[in-house]
Amino acid sequence: MEYQLDMHVEMLLGQYRERLPVYERMAQLAYEALRRALDAQHVNVTTIEHRVKTEASLAGKLELKGGKYHTLNDVTDIVGMRVVTFYSADVDKVAAIVNELFDVDWSKSVDKRKLHRLDSFGYNSLHYICKLPKSVVNEQDMPLLNELSFEIQMRTALQHVWSTLEHDTGYKVAVKIPHEYQRQFNRLAGMLELVDEEFNRLRNILTDYRRQMLALEASGQLDDVDLNVDTFRRYLDMHPFARLNQRIAAINQAELYPVSLMPFLLVLQKLGLETLGDVNRLIEEYSDDAYRLAALQLGATELDILSDNIGIQNLCYVYVIKRGGGVAGLCQVFDWLNGYDAGNMALAQKLFKQAQTLTFNQ
Repeated sequence: MEYQLDMHVEMLLGQYRERLPVYERMAQLAYEALRRALDAQHVNVTTIEHRVKTEASLAGKLELKGGKYHTLNDVTDIVGMRVVTFYSADVDKVAAIVNELFDVDWSKSVDKRKLHRLDSFGYNSLHYICKLPKSVVNEQDMPLLNELSFEIQMRTALQHVWSTLEHDTGYKVAVKIPHEYQRQFNRLAGMLELVDEEFNRLRNILTDYRRQMLALEASGQLDDVDLNVDTFRRYLDMHPFARLNQRIAAINQAELYPVSLMPFLLVLQKLGLETLGDVNRLIEEYSDDAYRLAALQLGATELDILSDNIGIQNLCYVYVIKRGGGVAGLCQVFDWLNGYDAGNMALAQKLFKQAQTLTFNQ
């Protein structure tokens, strides 16, 4: 592509070619430093991109705005990074880390989130102009690494998607867009901005909820802790079924090998247990009968390796039998655990027949 460039712009492009190795080194060093810092702070982001503006791209920019730049140092986005987060609150976390890690030029940095225009959603990002401090890199043979600026854009995933869609549809072009289409764009932007805010609000609510549940667990008030994926996983970390497992394993002097007990969450919920207190009572009230049922099944075998779901498995069996679920109830347990299978009914019938020989505690 032919560019209409004056002597000043040609000089800037010549400087760009000379500095290209510095720009490429700077881009990689800035990316690696920020990536390490985000990982160290456990900030989860969806994307970190880095690039050096191509000569063609820079030439196009200088052709349009060459008079604005007295020196190549005035072009602050030749090296650019973009950090895309899941939540709007995380944009501020990333910004704080960037401020701590790099030297930020506040006079040139922009918080476009403060525009508050109806059509600004896709551009509501933070733009920081930074330099690499010597604490990040100090290479005597390449001092420009600490002197040249680079840009970091920080935005949410929805803002990034919207910006891409605007660009793809040609919304921000010189051609005048009819008012009705502008209005539709603005309505969609407003909806996405609301979704962005609601996701952030919902995450805050769930974070508070988890903290409350952890506090209740720590205080022993398990009746107030709902039985769900998060709470059951943490409950399992306390190994609540270990004592019953060891009693059952002792029948045949068997070894226990670990398996996930998370599949039993669905079974417990289907059986009507709603809190961790309900699970605790299941263990306290049904462990002796669960042990006896397991002993009946294992006593005539020589099994010396058992999975450590043996305890919770027999607790569920006993719970169903003692509550009158019968063969159909046991078959449901097998279906929930293993998926529907015609053989589950035969297994349920055999187990129920064995259980009839026992007198369970009342």
